Amino acid sequence: MSGDPTVPIRSEPTRSEQTGTLPAYTQETGTLPAYTEQGGEAAGHGEVTAPIPANAPVNRRRTVVLTAIVVVIALIGALVYVLVRPGGPFGGPAPLEGEDTSAGELLNWGEPAHVELFDGPLGPQWQLYDGEGHVGNGIRTPDAITTEDGILRITGDSEGTTGGMAWDVGQMYGRWEGRVRAPVSDETYNALLLLWPDAEDWPEGGEYDFMEMTDPSRQRTKIFLHYTEDDLKKEGEVAIDGTEWHNWAFEWTPERLVAYVDGKEWFRDEDREVQAPGPMHLAIQLDWFPEQEDPFDTEDGVQESTMEVDWVKQYAYQE
Repeated sequence: MSGDPTVPIRSEPTRSEQTGTLPAYTQETGTLPAYTEQGGEAAGHGEVTAPIPANAPVNRRRTVVLTAIVVVIALIGALVYVLVRPGGPFGGPAPLEGEDTSAGELLNWGEPAHVELFDGPLGPQWQLYDGEGHVGNGIRTPDAITTEDGILRITGDSEGTTGGMAWDVGQMYGRWEGRVRAPVSDETYNALLLLWPDAEDWPEGGEYDFMEMTDPSRQRTKIFLHYTEDDLKKEGEVAIDGTEWHNWAFEWTPERLVAYVDGKEWFRDEDREVQAPGPMHLAIQLDWFPEQEDPFDTEDGVQESTMEVDWVKQYAYQE
């Protein structure tokens, strides 16, 4: 077979051909040949060789799968929070506006026995006044009371037509709290939260006006404790902007009477003579006192006035 050129067959490159570079990818098998770990020496010359990992795509897939799992877990966690958070479908009630500064929350009064949020029509436990106004001044009518967007509003007009209402869930001793604001008003209108005797035996049955805004600028609020058949009276005052929302609370125990605003005590009386003799209930009133009209007031007549209540709570007595 002279005259035919021959090409020697070899299974590995010569030393002069070694470059230490990665050989070409083998298309036929889809595998990666071995590459030289040290100094470009090929396998079979005493040097350690390591294969290019053929499972790199598998590692990438594993990373993608793990990332997807993390995302799914995060989404499930977010969904669970939405469902069971306060106010969610399977959670507890949402915190009330201002509840974090309420006496009930800050002083650990526990769960209230009764709560009114004013987020719908008033229930039968509310008795709306319909008749003469305070000590015969003006009139009180249910038409002066509205509830809208979770807010109770009582309006008094220029003729002394106003409103009041009683919460017919009286008890002997306990705690009461309401979130109230009252815009600047005519000097003849007082905004009140009070306890009134269930027996309707005033004055001997007592009366605790634990929030009475007599100041038309609503920058000072009073407390009046009425007691005995002679209608004796004690009072106190706190300076606070009543045109803003505040939580007004009252604690009645056999030992003391205490008033709070936004969870802070501002009045206390421990005189046993001031104790009411029987159960009492909460009342909300915008009362008209025409005798309070300023004779030097330059405004033309009595100006319309309002008070607003966001929520009220009543707590059972605990020794």
